[in-house]
Amino acid sequence: MSAIEFGYWAPLEDGGLLATKLPQRTSSSFEANIRYAEQAERTGFDHMLLPTRFVASSDSENQWESLTFAAALAVKTRKLGLIVAVASGLIPPAIVAKMMTTIDHLSGGRAAINVVSGWLKDEYIALGQPWLDHDERYRRSEEFIRVLRGLWTENQATYAGDFFRLRQADFKPRPVQVPGPTIYQGGNSKAAKQMAGRVSDYYFMNGNTLEGLKKQIDEVRGYAADNNRKIKFGVNAFVIVRDTEEEARQALRDIISNADSATVEAFREQVKHAGQSSGDRDGMWANSTYEDLIQFNDGFKTGLIGTKEQVAKRILELKRIGINLVLTGFLHYDEELALFGEQVIPLVRQLELEESVSAIGR
Repeated sequence: MSAIEFGYWAPLEDGGLLATKLPQRTSSSFEANIRYAEQAERTGFDHMLLPTRFVASSDSENQWESLTFAAALAVKTRKLGLIVAVASGLIPPAIVAKMMTTIDHLSGGRAAINVVSGWLKDEYIALGQPWLDHDERYRRSEEFIRVLRGLWTENQATYAGDFFRLRQADFKPRPVQVPGPTIYQGGNSKAAKQMAGRVSDYYFMNGNTLEGLKKQIDEVRGYAADNNRKIKFGVNAFVIVRDTEEEARQALRDIISNADSATVEAFREQVKHAGQSSGDRDGMWANSTYEDLIQFNDGFKTGLIGTKEQVAKRILELKRIGINLVLTGFLHYDEELALFGEQVIPLVRQLELEESVSAIGR
């Protein structure tokens, strides 16, 4: 089995990744993001994810735009994969295909896209875009991906869908990567899982228990197999590494006890348009508790909280159930991003090697 990969959320908005009143030594400036990327490349990270937001949600007042930010970072980095989040209902897919192709060339073939189906109704309404029912948003995202792939691979691309059209689109240059940048998507609902099985390369999951993640992986793998495809899996994880387990647990208790309750409640109200609005009411955030929502993608639940040895062992457990990529976030990016790369990733690589040697010997 190939080595597990590591990514991190690029902090493109004020306030970090938590609804807490604790001070966070994390900056969203371009200069800080260059510094974080340099640290990540030096210490063994593989990817960064650049989140998308055009209109502020409950947690932040200022956000940078992901595509333009990725283009700037493409020429400031050397190795990191640039996973750019794009909302499928806000920018036409043909425009995104051209922008992603440009980023792919600027980066020497390191561009990837995370197609977001949309959960923040206020954002779509504010920008004058139609707000669709839950499953319709995933139908639109699937068409969005099919348009991307058509433009990246076909001569005179033509597509006729319910949401998007192409008429003999002559698209040049093609991306550096063949057949094009890797396509990621998230979503916990049945509609999201089935879509992933049909069209996506990677399926991102919110934080969850090992049992919950394994259930999702098995289901999505089944949908992919039904379509004669294979798919990879990523999981969100908020990381707290300290010298002792008690120190790590206390850091988590401090985050929770200092939660910004107004922000958490506003976020809870906003995400009602996500999983709770699906037909099975089992999608994103549908079963998240108050404490889960303090970290906006359920990152505490993944369990990367403890000593460096405990966190490394937990990552191996994630790998064993089928996780290919761990997407990390931190309270203090100024110190903790590099610390994870310097102390945890080498331990994971050692454990992977020991497990591989053991398997050969059996």
